[in-house]
Amino acid sequence: MQSTPINPETLSVSELNRRVKRVLDNHFDFLWVEGEISNLARPGSGHWYFSLKDDRAQVRCAMFRNTNQRVRFAPANGDQVRIRASASLYPGRGEFQLVVEHMEAAGAGRLQQAFEALKTKLQAEGLFDTELKQALPQYPAHVAIISSPTGAAIRDMITVFKRRSPGTRLTLLPVAVQGEAAAPQLAAAVGYANRYQMSDLPPFDALIIGRGGGSIEDLWAFNDETLARAINASKIPVVSAVGHEVDFTIADFVADARAATPSAAAELLSPEQPQLIASLRSTEQALYRSISRRLRAEREGVQNLRRLLKHPGERLQEQFQRLDDLELRLNLSLSNQMERRRQKLSLTRAHLGRLSPERGISQYRYALHNAMAALRSSMRLQLQTQGSRLGRTTGMLNSLSPLATLERGYALVTTEDGAVLTDASQTHVGATIHTRLAHGQLSSVVDSMSSETVNNKNE
Repeated sequence: MQSTPINPETLSVSELNRRVKRVLDNHFDFLWVEGEISNLARPGSGHWYFSLKDDRAQVRCAMFRNTNQRVRFAPANGDQVRIRASASLYPGRGEFQLVVEHMEAAGAGRLQQAFEALKTKLQAEGLFDTELKQALPQYPAHVAIISSPTGAAIRDMITVFKRRSPGTRLTLLPVAVQGEAAAPQLAAAVGYANRYQMSDLPPFDALIIGRGGGSIEDLWAFNDETLARAINASKIPVVSAVGHEVDFTIADFVADARAATPSAAAELLSPEQPQLIASLRSTEQALYRSISRRLRAEREGVQNLRRLLKHPGERLQEQFQRLDDLELRLNLSLSNQMERRRQKLSLTRAHLGRLSPERGISQYRYALHNAMAALRSSMRLQLQTQGSRLGRTTGMLNSLSPLATLERGYALVTTEDGAVLTDASQTHVGATIHTRLAHGQLSSVVDSMSSETVNNKNE
């Protein structure tokens, strides 16, 4: 019997969790795990917390902000993902968890993400707008079917057309509907149908593009962007018939009409023959009744005209007489109008003669001539008076001007700063002075000063 240690080591819960976490961190490398996301939480910290589960178990996961920013899609509950993570323990709750370092969509989940991304892009560009949808022809004569030549879908569509509208011409444009080559062939077939022109066959009235049901991987060729743009650019109405009623592809959203199945697409473009015949008979009867009513009305109208119309000769005589009467009345009216205009013209001439401005113009011209002569005489007198006054004023100014004093031999002496010298004490030896003469100016330097000036200065 094993004995119990006397002093066994007792761990706190925190220490236990730390040791378990250390063991997990040191003994597990990064793991790749695939499962479905559930209980996804995005708190304000920017970290992601969620469970990854399959049909038998689940595990808690944490993906921190610095790593989840590199994820190229927005995960959601129910997404199937593949993660790269390390096994660890959250010590606070003693909870085993995976610390996620990388996440990517897995399997159908990845395709669903790509589908939603392309759908959002094309919808934003307006390729799904109802205004772009073309109306389907009511009675198409020639329909192109773009599908696999060996699938059950083409056989179903041919059967429906034969039963409902055997007169509709069908042309199969064979393409692959699954695999890497399928999408380019589908897009090329849509472009070919729009360029199709045969001398002995009518152009296409409508296109059916589709296949039978399958997984999302099987139907993936119909989620191709190039094919979507080809359908959108088609001038021929396009019916998309891909998969079963629950299947939706990008081609369904872009096409002018979506059919739940290929057989339903054939029914959209094949009016049932008995109904068509009944409609034609009803139209025929309505047309016959309309034509009969119109013929009766026209016949009655002709009979009424015969009663009203006279012999052409009598009608012509009446018209000639009416024409002569109109001519006489016109001539009389013109003569009366001319006479009234002639009288009015005579009265206007007489009135204008009395109001003629010629007499007034002559009087005004004579008065203007006299006024101009008086103005010239007054101007000469004023010029003479002002000239004499200017001469007297000029003489007085010359007699008072200091320049006249200079003409008599006097000079005006100033310092360098322009002050007038009236006393020798205002300058000094070596100073520069300026002498203004009647004609010109001199500059000189004081060399000496007279004793009289000095004495006066000392006093």
